[in-house]
This record gives sequence, C-alpha cells and structure tokens, in this order.
Amino acid sequence: MSVIVLGRAEAATRVGRPGWLVLLTRRKTTLVGAILMTVMLAIGVLAPLIAGDPAHMDVSGRLTAPGRAHWFGTDDVGRDVWSRVVYGARLSLLVGGAVVAVSFMVGIVCGVVAGYYRRLDNVVMRVMDGLMAFPAIVLAIALMAALGPSVVNVIVAIAVVYSPRVARVVRGSVLVIRETSYVEAARALGASDLVLIAR
Repeated sequence: MSVIVLGRAEAATRVGRPGWLVLLTRRKTTLVGAILMTVMLAIGVLAPLIAGDPAHMDVSGRLTAPGRAHWFGTDDVGRDVWSRVVYGARLSLLVGGAVVAVSFMVGIVCGVVAGYYRRLDNVVMRVMDGLMAFPAIVLAIALMAALGPSVVNVIVAIAVVYSPRVARVVRGSVLVIRETSYVEAARALGASDLVLIAR
C-alpha cells in the first residue's frame, strides 16, 4: 500500500512541476525566442567557419548584389556584408555575456556587503544610488570617454551602469535572510561571517 501511495506522490510531483522542456514548448513565443538565441549563439561560435575575413576589401567588387559569393552583397569598399554581420554578432554576444557576468559579480558582492554589514550599508548604497541617478546611456558614454575606446572598456562601462540594480536586489534579499532564525542559530554556534555569507 505504501508503495502505491509513494508512486502517486511522485506522479503528483511530476505533474505539478513540469520540466524545462515542457515549459519551453508550451509557449510558442518562448520557443521561437529560444530557437533564435540558439541560432545566434551558433553563428557567433562558428563565425570563423561560416564567414570569411570581415576586413578583406575587394575594390573591383564594390556594392554587388546578394548572391552565392556574397550572401548579403558587399559594401562600398568591397567588404563582404555577411562576414561583417556574423563577426559583429559574435562581438555583441561576447560583450553582452561579459557585461552580465561582471555586473552580476560586482552587484552581488556590493549587495551582500551592504546587506550584511550595516555599518557599510549607507556608504555602499549611497554610491549605488549616485550611479543610478544618472541616465544609463549618459553614464556609459561618459565612462567610455574617460576610459578610452576598447572592447574591455565597453564591458566595464556598461557593467558599472547595471551593477547597482543587481546590488539593490541582492541587498534586499540579504536584509531579509540575515534576520531569520537559522542565521541567528549559526551565528550563536560560532559560524564566521564569511561562512554565513557563502551559505
């Protein structure tokens, strides 16, 4: 009897919580978005195999129409537009992924420090509020002007713009969690701040 009940419980859990593949295929717009993202990632990763040199110029083949040799045609100096689009997509994916990673790391560290150490809360969050006071585009352009033109500086500038938003969310979560009974119990048992933050 217990086996039957357990089987029903497992079945109920399975029915109650559908897998990610079921959730993905349930909504057509989500599926289309996932397919487009997969295609974009594949194009970015396979750029050297599916496209030529984006900087190669052929003056004799300027402004040609799309065809077998040049899928998207050529520009005014004879560069292959398809190659430039593919390598541009690769760079955009690289910058986007790096910005998300850096802004999450900086935001999580700042948010945890501000939420856990109350003495630093005011200082850290006032800096974050100061960064959020500027419009995102204006702040990013100002940082780029100060840092100079390079891909790394673009990543740093955009990450600085978006990390305060992550920090505010993380700080709010830490403020709630640090007052819970299990954190107080761990602190009473002698757990260090680093252990509590890591857990």
